[in-house]
Amino acid sequence: MTTEAIVAGGLAGLALFLAIFALIPRRVSLAGRIAAFDASRVAPLHDLAAEDHGSESALTRRLGTALERFCTELGWQFPSLRASLRLTGKSFESFLGTKALLGIFGLTVPLFLLSGLSLLGVHLSIVIPVWVGLMFGVIFFFLPDIELRQEVEKRRRDFRHAIGAFLDLVAMNLSGGRGVPEALMSASEIGDGWAFWRIRDALINARLTGQTPWQALGQLGAEVRVDELRDLAGALSLVAEDGAKVRESLTARAVSLRRKELADLEGQAAERSQSMLVAQMVMAGAFLVFLIYPAVQVLLNS
Repeated sequence: MTTEAIVAGGLAGLALFLAIFALIPRRVSLAGRIAAFDASRVAPLHDLAAEDHGSESALTRRLGTALERFCTELGWQFPSLRASLRLTGKSFESFLGTKALLGIFGLTVPLFLLSGLSLLGVHLSIVIPVWVGLMFGVIFFFLPDIELRQEVEKRRRDFRHAIGAFLDLVAMNLSGGRGVPEALMSASEIGDGWAFWRIRDALINARLTGQTPWQALGQLGAEVRVDELRDLAGALSLVAEDGAKVRESLTARAVSLRRKELADLEGQAAERSQSMLVAQMVMAGAFLVFLIYPAVQVLLNS
């Protein structure tokens, strides 16, 4: 029995085992039921993840739903991943389905290439495509995670920018004589971006559940992992009774956020300028090699 046959048989057996294991019905654990019940108690009014359902295929949706049900039955919740997906407006089922399909695609690409080479008369050992397929499968499987991480960082930067504008609006509402809860809600209703939607939904849910607005903002800051919003919630909880102190604190925080954002933008601009300088140096070096090569070739041939 050759090595190729052993590898092919092992992969076929593993695929058959996973298919049978996925079809076996399993009981939902108590932790999974409680987590699903808690998640359905208070839902955001503007669910950004619902926008993702229109762009995903039926196969991705069905496969992702099956994988999500499988993870729930095992008690795997992935809170950090779910928070990142909610921040970017993607559904957990779509993300799982995309990862699975990309992994399968990466596994099958070398096999298709091997079949094409076989039709052209080039015969290779099956071991090489198997290992290349495993490598491609792992790389393609983690591509959505890399894309998600980049998009999450961009969203958080946008969220910090929106917080600066939100603080200015709250300070202006406080100057008009409104209380802190009313000023927070009124300021959140002015903006129509996704960041203001999240803030407004958090405040509405806080009103429905009996929480204070700053507690809701603190929970939202912990969910989206924006320290500025959590610091704002802590400051509001300390000085919520004194309107003048709240207004001064919010104005100072808005100025601090703008300065920090300006410093970050200047740092990014300096980094890009440095990258452009390196690219120009590489192009200049290549041009010098292009000019010198003919003379060097003539000297070596003489």
